[in-house]
Order: sequence, then C-alpha cells, then structure tokens
Amino acid sequence: MFPLIPLVVAFIGSIYAAIWDLRTTEIPDEIPHAMIVFALIFYAIQSVIESNYWIFLNSVIAGTAIFVLGFIMYYAGQWGGGDAKILAAIIFLLPVGFVQSSLPFPLIYLLNVFIVGAGYMIFYSVVLSLMNRRILAAFLLDVRKGQAFRVLLPSIVVACIAVFSIINFLVIKFSPINQPITLDLLKWPVIATLMPVGLFIVWRFAKAVEDVGFKRKIPLSKLKIGDVLIESKIWEGITEKQLKKIKTSGKRFVWVKEGVRFAPTFPLALAFTLVYGDFLLMILKITV
Repeated sequence: MFPLIPLVVAFIGSIYAAIWDLRTTEIPDEIPHAMIVFALIFYAIQSVIESNYWIFLNSVIAGTAIFVLGFIMYYAGQWGGGDAKILAAIIFLLPVGFVQSSLPFPLIYLLNVFIVGAGYMIFYSVVLSLMNRRILAAFLLDVRKGQAFRVLLPSIVVACIAVFSIINFLVIKFSPINQPITLDLLKWPVIATLMPVGLFIVWRFAKAVEDVGFKRKIPLSKLKIGDVLIESKIWEGITEKQLKKIKTSGKRFVWVKEGVRFAPTFPLALAFTLVYGDFLLMILKITV
C-alpha cells in the first residue's frame, strides 16, 4: 500500500497542475514544490524505517537530474518553468517505478512524455484550429501558394522511384528467383517515402497554428501580469514591475504569444507508462 502513496500524489498533483494550466496558462509554483517536499519527506522516513539511505538518494538524484534537463528545455524556450518543475516533481515522487524494463523508470517516463506530448500537441493544435478558422485558412493558403509544396512533391516522387528501385534490385539480387515482393517487404519503403510528406504537412500546419493562433496583438490596456511578450526567448510571463515599465513606454499595442498548454501531457504520459510501459520497446517488438 505504501509504495502507491507517491504514485497517487503524482497523479493528483499533475492533474491539478494540468487543470490550472488549461484554465490560466500558468502552473503555480506551490504545486510542484509541495510534490517535491512530500517526496523528500516520504522517502526520508522510509529510508530511516528500512535503514537504507539509497531510498532517499534515489529520489534526490533522479529528481535533480530531470530537474536540470527540464530547465535546459525551459532556457531553450521549449517549455515553461512550471512544466519543468512538474516533470521533476513526478520523478522525485517516482524515482523507481512499476514497469518491468531494463531501463530505469525516469528514462522510460521521459521518453513517453515526448511521445505522448507529440500526439497531444497535434491534437491541441487541431482543436485550436477548429475553434479559430483563421488558422485553417492560413494553412490552406500556404498549401495553395507555398513554394515549399511545389518543391516537395516532385522530390517525393523522385524519392519513391529511387527507393522502390533499390528494393526491387535487392529482391532480385539476394532473394530466390521466384519469391514475390510481399506487402511486408514493401512496408518499409512505403513508410520511408510517406513519412517525409506527413512530417512536412504537420510542420506547415504547426507553423500556421503558431503564426495565427499563438500570436496576438493586443491593446496595452489589456496586457496583464503573466502574459509572455513575443520577443521573450523563454516562456516567462511579465512581472508587475515589468508591466508598469511597459505601460509607461508610450506604446499603444504589444504582441504577446501563447503556446500549447502542455501540463496535461504529464498525467497522460504517467497513465500511459503504467499501462504500456516502455513504448519504444513495444513498437520495436511490433514492427521487427
């Protein structure tokens, strides 16, 4: 029963952070701080009871390592500070996990965060585009007029011909004469040729979402604490002091930016990890 307590706290804390992020675009520092403090106290007590200081050190080492990684993502402008702290807090709580794998649980969870996060970001962007029709219009305009599409499509055709020619040569060269080219044999060249098209379309769609859905020009009177200015290289909202300074600058309008409200990824990835374990290993077993 006791090993389940940190798991329950991780779910409750990350779900609460996700709800707060969806409602306000911010995660209060109190949530991850409380999760980390609980983890340290819990494992310190368990270490004393079991006379094993590694129980406590596992939490400290794993949590600190992920904390550093999260803030690298933060300073690279990819995550908000709250996202980095929630990720670290979950690892402080779950330095070892409930998944049978040769990889440590924090690494499995981190990989699943990126995988689930990619799917979540696509879903979030699609929902946002349905709510804001200007995004879809901008994407379709890019498809019709974009030079990139006219350059890409001939390149894909050439790539398809090249890949299938190589596969056909290898089949003739190394397989028995009468062996047919099966669908299983052809799945990899098909995937290899279609994947660039899919990734390119997703990239252009994401660009439309970023340009139309995540950037807004607002009157200075509507600027508030926590808004992120478009020139900011990190996801950090302005403070009260910065707000006062901007309001005395004489500007009438400012550009602010938003991003995908990423916090729901963390409880989703945690549930995903508990159900499926090491996702990459599972995919390798299916495809190989």
